[in-house]
Amino acid sequence: MRLAKSLPLPKENEESRPRIDLVVFIINLTSELSFQSAEASLKHLDSGYFLGKVCFLVINARNASVPIERLDAVRRLAASLHCPLLFAEDQTPDGVTNAAERLLTILKVAAGRVPMATALYLSNLTRCTVPPDIDQPSFD
Repeated sequence: MRLAKSLPLPKENEESRPRIDLVVFIINLTSELSFQSAEASLKHLDSGYFLGKVCFLVINARNASVPIERLDAVRRLAASLHCPLLFAEDQTPDGVTNAAERLLTILKVAAGRVPMATALYLSNLTRCTVPPDIDQPSFD
């Protein structure tokens, strides 16, 4: 596992870097910079990664101070790239455990560790879709 605040990854040790099976963009909805960084980093990914090897993990979606427009923007971004959009509660141990288990399941498939399942197939099952009324002010 490698953590990075943005892409591209540094050039040092590039030749010894293991293959990348899954790219997870963690977006903190209370931070506009978090979304902007994820959005800017997307252009550094090879288009092949969008075939089941990219997902978005959103935290702090329940925070009352999060503008609904930011959540809408993340939904539109994930839907436009046909990527899974996961929501995680990072303030509780159970929430962190649940998010880790979901990511591990996606990673196993993306890495080819689940027989008869492919990352592209899983991506089609879990990708984010945008309701036709996404431009409306609320999802209620």
